[in-house]
Amino acid sequence: MVEKKKKFSEGILFTDFYQLTMAQLYFKNGLHQKEVQFDYFFRNYPEYNSHQAGYCVACGLKPLVDWMQSACFKAEDVEALAAQKGSDKKPVFEADFLDWLSSAGDFSSISLEAIPEGRVVHPEVPLAVVRGPLAMAQILESSLLNHLNYQTLIATKSCRIKEAGRGNLLLEFGLRRGQGRGVDLGVRASLIGGADFSSNTGISYELGFSPKGTHAHSMVQAFIALGYSELDAFSAYADLYPDNCIFLVDTINTLSSGIPNAIKVFEKLACKGHKPLGIRLDSGDLAYLSIQAAKMLNQAGFEEVKIVLSNKLDELVIWQILTQIQQEAAKYEVDPGRLIKRLVYGVGTNLITSQGCPALDGVYKLVAVGGQEGLRPAFKLSEVPAKTSNPGRKGIWRLYDRRQKAVADVLSQEGEDLFKEGEQVLHHPSQEKNRVIKKENVSRVEGLHREIVKEGKLVYDFPSIEETRDLRKKDLSFLDSGVKRLINPHRYHVSLSDKLWKLKRNFIGIPIPHRKSIGGDNG
Repeated sequence: MVEKKKKFSEGILFTDFYQLTMAQLYFKNGLHQKEVQFDYFFRNYPEYNSHQAGYCVACGLKPLVDWMQSACFKAEDVEALAAQKGSDKKPVFEADFLDWLSSAGDFSSISLEAIPEGRVVHPEVPLAVVRGPLAMAQILESSLLNHLNYQTLIATKSCRIKEAGRGNLLLEFGLRRGQGRGVDLGVRASLIGGADFSSNTGISYELGFSPKGTHAHSMVQAFIALGYSELDAFSAYADLYPDNCIFLVDTINTLSSGIPNAIKVFEKLACKGHKPLGIRLDSGDLAYLSIQAAKMLNQAGFEEVKIVLSNKLDELVIWQILTQIQQEAAKYEVDPGRLIKRLVYGVGTNLITSQGCPALDGVYKLVAVGGQEGLRPAFKLSEVPAKTSNPGRKGIWRLYDRRQKAVADVLSQEGEDLFKEGEQVLHHPSQEKNRVIKKENVSRVEGLHREIVKEGKLVYDFPSIEETRDLRKKDLSFLDSGVKRLINPHRYHVSLSDKLWKLKRNFIGIPIPHRKSIGGDNG
């Protein structure tokens, strides 16, 4: 009998090895229970080579918390660590540390605040704040980064594709080319970010969605190889799925074979009282073929049949297709507006892999350490100014102007009243730039963080995916259009309050200069 291997990768050992060696160091030096705070944030928006993001969509929080609630050091985990030998052939982990892991190695003492999933987020702003004992907060780092970085990246890509497609139906098709089982979390992120459905059957059922799909070229190929025809293949499919058939029409020739055969079957379905759903275009000039398909379908009386586009789509390709349709459809006597509204997008590889930017540069930085008077600011100084951290416990705020548009996210010292003096000096996090914003020009100040876990206990009711999508849509409506541009988006302001900026300058050891404003409320 083959012994079943233990799944170490799914439990608390889903972490980097150096987290464990550091945890032992803290334990041996009596620091493991020292109260600390880590901030999770990303430094830059995704850069897709020819185009750039001007915002991100927070995602991954619920899967992370689900993992935290069950992760702990079990007997088999401790046994595996006990067997680890160093280059000196001696055990890496000592017995007293392993005993401590066995008794206290879980996240029951960790507290977590975060920006809810679906919210629009920006660089430098802590998406999550972890407070608790140093050793376990350190062990949490790798899994937290894995969950939040990837899912935020995919939710962002999905949102950009949804926006480029003008809100039309978006289907996620990435199972075949995604990175292993990570595609399941990628599907969840894509659904939060903008996808309406996925072809991935299992995770769709788990999340309460109906999986969607058409058929493959192989179905038509199989019929032809057996002596039948494309029309026979379509007819057989329609007989089995009369109210759910979308035909892939480019196996032989889209315009001379695929669409005419689809129309013949649609006519038979209509005579029997069924409503044809659509056709799918998976190769060639998708804009031109969409126009010709619409013309042929319209002439046959099928003006409402959907046209599904697939094949290496992303936000920029979709934007180009729609631009071409707007420019060329009318000369073929096709209404470009009506055609665009009937398009559906099936996006696979470029969505699930975030093609062009495969990773989000999220980081997890120690910003406060416990002392006799509570948590004291901790600091990372870098030769690269943008990598110099923002110390201490903080308030995280979003400011809205008189138009009800979001104009800045502000990091302040905890408990700080931003507009106590009637105005606030907002500082660039790493450059010598500032501006003054007056209270009278701010319609709303919103705190972004919510308490999620308090000393190991879940204290937050996670919304449904539909409710999370509504958060995303609402936040997008508050963004200026320039921030949402696909290419060279306007830079959204993320700022430090005057007090936090001065604290940071004091840590760096740079004298605080006389204030020199470089812009007004909208500078």
